[in-house]
Amino acid sequence: MSTTLTVRIDDETKQKLERLADSTARSKSYLVASAIREYIDVNEWQIREIRQAIEEADRPGARFLDHGEINAKWGAKRAHPVDGKGRKKSR
Repeated sequence: MSTTLTVRIDDETKQKLERLADSTARSKSYLVASAIREYIDVNEWQIREIRQAIEEADRPGARFLDHGEINAKWGAKRAHPVDGKGRKKSR
Protein backbone atom coordinates (compact mmCIF):
# COMPACT_ATOMS: atom_id res chain seq x y z
CA MET A 1 0.00 0.00 0.00
CA SER A 2 1.21 3.48 -0.71
CA THR A 3 -0.03 6.91 0.18
CA THR A 4 0.50 10.44 -1.07
CA LEU A 5 2.63 12.91 0.86
CA THR A 6 3.11 16.52 -0.17
CA VAL A 7 6.40 18.23 0.64
CA ARG A 8 7.83 21.62 -0.21
CA ILE A 9 11.33 21.81 -1.66
CA ASP A 10 13.29 24.72 -3.03
CA ASP A 11 13.60 25.25 -6.76
CA GLU A 12 17.24 24.17 -6.92
CA THR A 13 16.49 20.85 -5.20
CA LYS A 14 13.55 20.27 -7.53
CA GLN A 15 15.75 20.89 -10.58
CA LYS A 16 18.41 18.51 -9.26
CA LEU A 17 15.74 15.88 -8.59
CA GLU A 18 14.39 16.27 -12.13
CA ARG A 19 17.89 15.90 -13.62
CA LEU A 20 18.56 12.83 -11.50
CA ALA A 21 15.23 11.29 -12.49
CA ASP A 22 16.01 11.90 -16.16
CA SER A 23 19.55 10.52 -15.95
CA THR A 24 18.52 7.40 -14.02
CA ALA A 25 15.26 6.73 -15.88
CA ARG A 26 13.44 6.72 -12.54
CA SER A 27 10.47 8.77 -11.48
CA LYS A 28 10.85 11.65 -9.04
CA SER A 29 8.45 9.83 -6.72
CA TYR A 30 10.60 6.72 -6.78
CA LEU A 31 13.75 8.70 -5.97
CA VAL A 32 12.12 10.68 -3.17
CA ALA A 33 10.53 7.58 -1.63
CA SER A 34 13.87 5.75 -1.81
CA ALA A 35 15.70 8.69 -0.23
CA ILE A 36 13.16 8.94 2.60
CA ARG A 37 13.31 5.17 3.23
CA GLU A 38 17.11 5.21 3.36
CA TYR A 39 17.17 8.28 5.62
CA ILE A 40 14.72 6.68 8.04
CA ASP A 41 16.58 3.34 8.06
CA VAL A 42 19.92 5.00 8.82
CA ASN A 43 18.50 7.22 11.53
CA GLU A 44 16.50 4.43 13.17
CA TRP A 45 19.67 2.32 13.25
CA GLN A 46 21.72 5.19 14.66
CA ILE A 47 19.20 6.00 17.39
CA ARG A 48 18.85 2.31 18.30
CA GLU A 49 22.65 1.97 18.61
CA ILE A 50 22.95 5.16 20.66
CA ARG A 51 20.23 3.98 23.07
CA GLN A 52 21.93 0.60 23.38
CA ALA A 53 25.27 2.26 24.12
CA ILE A 54 23.68 4.50 26.75
CA GLU A 55 22.06 1.48 28.41
CA GLU A 56 25.42 -0.32 28.45
CA ALA A 57 27.17 2.76 29.85
CA ASP A 58 24.55 3.09 32.59
CA ARG A 59 25.00 -0.53 33.77
CA PRO A 60 26.92 -1.11 36.99
CA GLY A 61 30.53 -1.97 36.27
CA ALA A 62 30.58 -0.31 32.87
CA ARG A 63 34.16 0.31 31.76
CA PHE A 64 35.23 3.49 30.04
CA LEU A 65 38.46 4.17 28.20
CA ASP A 66 40.02 7.58 28.12
CA HIS A 67 41.05 9.22 24.88
CA GLY A 68 44.76 8.75 25.52
CA GLU A 69 44.31 5.03 26.12
CA ILE A 70 42.45 4.59 22.84
CA ASN A 71 45.02 6.65 20.90
CA ALA A 72 47.85 4.57 22.34
CA LYS A 73 46.15 1.29 21.43
CA TRP A 74 45.31 2.27 17.86
CA GLY A 75 48.54 4.19 17.35
CA ALA A 76 50.46 0.99 18.08
CA LYS A 77 48.30 -0.93 15.60
CA ARG A 78 48.87 1.70 12.90
CA ALA A 79 52.60 1.56 13.54
CA HIS A 80 52.60 -2.21 12.90
CA PRO A 81 50.04 -2.96 10.17
CA VAL A 82 49.09 -6.57 9.46
CA ASP A 83 48.06 -8.30 6.27
CA GLY A 84 44.71 -10.06 5.83
CA LYS A 85 46.09 -13.16 7.59
CA GLY A 86 47.12 -11.39 10.79
CA ARG A 87 50.84 -11.28 9.91
CA LYS A 88 52.83 -8.08 10.28
CA LYS A 89 53.42 -6.40 6.95
CA SER A 90 56.97 -5.68 5.91
CA ARG A 91 57.60 -2.10 4.93
